[in-house]
Amino acid sequence: MALIRHLCPPVLFWLILLALGVKLDHLAAAGLDSVPPARAGALLSAYAHNDYAHPHPLFDALAQGFNRVEADVWLVDGQLLVAHNLKAVQPDRTLAALYLDPLRALIQAHGGQVFTNARTFTLMIDVKSAAEPTWFALRQLLQNYTNLLTSWSENRTHLNSLAIIISGNRAAKLLAAEPLRYAALDGRLADLPANPSPQLVPLISDNWTLHFKWRGHGDFPIDEKKRLRELVQQVHQQGRILRFWAIPDHPNAWRELQSAGVDILGTDDLVGLAKFLETNHP
Repeated sequence: MALIRHLCPPVLFWLILLALGVKLDHLAAAGLDSVPPARAGALLSAYAHNDYAHPHPLFDALAQGFNRVEADVWLVDGQLLVAHNLKAVQPDRTLAALYLDPLRALIQAHGGQVFTNARTFTLMIDVKSAAEPTWFALRQLLQNYTNLLTSWSENRTHLNSLAIIISGNRAAKLLAAEPLRYAALDGRLADLPANPSPQLVPLISDNWTLHFKWRGHGDFPIDEKKRLRELVQQVHQQGRILRFWAIPDHPNAWRELQSAGVDILGTDDLVGLAKFLETNHP
């Protein structure tokens, strides 16, 4: 398989998957032979929005060099299931099967990293069910992967192969009370005045349409361009990185966000953003 050849030795990869009990129907039977070859290295700002909605969750993003992916998660009968809506959950589409186990296999087979040019791969977990019970279930699940996970303490980030960021329904008080965390929080622009620890909130994400009127057509208004640069500066001064969702999903907007210093570009168009980033380096 072209993708697997680029990521790690194929025989070793499949043996590791089998040893870990990864459901191969999510990989082989899903038609991975049709996935484009993986790119040589990670596109560090590329973020796969609603990654699970693509034909091959995780692997379509990896094939385009994305170093960050997003999975919406519901707690259903004790299982963390990946889907946008509760009606769409399926018992075999668990967070472990679609993301955590394949990532562990890739990391172990590839010398401790998903991509050779990226120390850490980021999995954003957008919690759709109730915050606290979902966090308790997720915290228990993450205990199976602690040797791979970036962790955060009061004043220090302990980098590792995989970083977990919690968005959506966030159990902020529970995480803040833990002296060592195997996940961090996705903050909002409204959190900036309080200036929480960057070890608790390393990332700020917000809805583009709540802060800007420009929808990607014509020139970016000067006042909005100034506002965007001010937000980037404020986020960076606090030691965080910045992302927006609901941005206009095409090159005009990607170019403006990149120029302003926005750290992460999210998209549903994996191929389009990958081509843009390959020819438009920051």
